Amino acid sequence: MTVELIIAPEAQLDVEDAYDWYEDHKFGLGEEFLSCVDAAVQSLCRSPKLYPKIFKDYRRALVRRFPYAIFYEYTDQKFLTIYSFFHTSQEPNKWRKRRKKK
Repeated sequence: MTVELIIAPEAQLDVEDAYDWYEDHKFGLGEEFLSCVDAAVQSLCRSPKLYPKIFKDYRRALVRRFPYAIFYEYTDQKFLTIYSFFHTSQEPNKWRKRRKKK
């Protein structure tokens, strides 16, 4: 199954900010973070229905080794849209502000 991956600009900024934070704290840790994020995204693309719906049609996957969740939507059996790479210590409903309006 081939899915078209769409990453919201805000989600891309989440990854960039987290990378910078991890690199500032320990050289190379940012690269490890990116590797774990990439593995999680590849898993989503292979099996987009693997993770449960947590709010309407939105799903959440966890990034291995780092306290981040990926909030995404899988629609029309071909589009996977990532809205947020979200640090799990943040207020849980904050990510919902980024989702598309329905």
